[in-house]
Amino acid sequence: MALIVHKYGGTSMGSTERIQQVAKRVAKWARAGHQMIVVPSAMSGETNRLLALAKELAPAHSTPNTLRELDMIAATGEQVSVGLLSLALQAEGAPAVSFAGWQVPVRTDCAYTKARIGAIDDQRVRKELDAGKVVIITGFQGVDDQGNITTLGRGGSDTSAVAIAAAMKADECLIYTDVDGVYTTDPRIVPEARRMGVLSFEEMLEMASMGSKVLQIRAVEFAVKYSMPIRVLSSFTPWDIPVEEEENSGTLITFEEDEKMEKALVSGIAFNRDEAKISVLGVPDRPGIAYQILGTVADANIEVDAIIQNISKDGKTDFTFTVNQSDYARTMELLQEKIMPATGAAEIIGDTKISKVSIVGIGMRSHAGVASKMFRALAEEGINIQMIATSEIKTSVVIDEKYLELAVRALHKAFELDAPDEAPASA
Repeated sequence: MALIVHKYGGTSMGSTERIQQVAKRVAKWARAGHQMIVVPSAMSGETNRLLALAKELAPAHSTPNTLRELDMIAATGEQVSVGLLSLALQAEGAPAVSFAGWQVPVRTDCAYTKARIGAIDDQRVRKELDAGKVVIITGFQGVDDQGNITTLGRGGSDTSAVAIAAAMKADECLIYTDVDGVYTTDPRIVPEARRMGVLSFEEMLEMASMGSKVLQIRAVEFAVKYSMPIRVLSSFTPWDIPVEEEENSGTLITFEEDEKMEKALVSGIAFNRDEAKISVLGVPDRPGIAYQILGTVADANIEVDAIIQNISKDGKTDFTFTVNQSDYARTMELLQEKIMPATGAAEIIGDTKISKVSIVGIGMRSHAGVASKMFRALAEEGINIQMIATSEIKTSVVIDEKYLELAVRALHKAFELDAPDEAPASA
């Protein structure tokens, strides 16, 4: 008997009819002899609706008190989902019980709207599993040491599911969504994009961090840390297909040394439209200036991505970095209030009309010239590169947002990602 965690996204939970389909699928797995934990998101659009109501009453959401109340409000969406799914499973003849994050409990820090999971108590869940019940747990939320409800940020249900799977030492975590796996890039931009059968943890981590919306980056981080295999697959396939067939569908995210792993030069093209670029101009070129700037940003719980510091001229330098667009206004405000007076910076400028495009592949480790091939493909399309960031298996560029789709198509073609998989050699 295996312990399996299923996670269902908002579109999968979008109506009572779809919830019934989810219940039929989960009940099928339970009847096959598996212990089942299910982590559903709120119904599609529900979190946006709740936060829109809050915005009508309190347009400014920056103080700890208002952020606390936002978490109280947003958390109700998942509570509705788990209750409805529990009822649907019971109607299918499958004993089920639902828990909110605070009932498990899922322990987090107190960073409202961006909380991080610290620990998960497994005793209550194991007791219900041992009693033969399907356990349904709210995604996206937990509770801090003071008993306050917290949420993990958008996409947090993925993180909840993988963290719960890790805490429970599950055999696998299946992420059901509205796509049937991880593709070489977004098929809406490149119709020739292909679904990948197997992807390494490291590649998925890079793709998630570079803008791939299939999985939240923190979910992949948990999977890497606890070696938890993840399978991404569609909830819109027929619910009654054999469990064995489902177990081998979608995209498996696993260890690099897995014998199924393809050593592709470039596995996929990731992109992010939600980037903003900020430049602090004319700051003193002295030891600690980078920390002085980025420390202020980090203290506000704002994540920084690509970073460039220009060559010093006349004892002054320019410092440029990118943040998520949702953090842009707050970052600009912090820098103007604290960094300009403290450093004597000449100017702080920003640009929200940028995008980031990345090539990712474990094969890049052992091949030279990959970045130059990327730059050539962009140059041939007349696309100017504003910033470059690299890692062992990734190269990212920041470009003007109007060239994003052109860049993705050009790179997908340049690295032949639209080519069909090679047929297996005959015996």
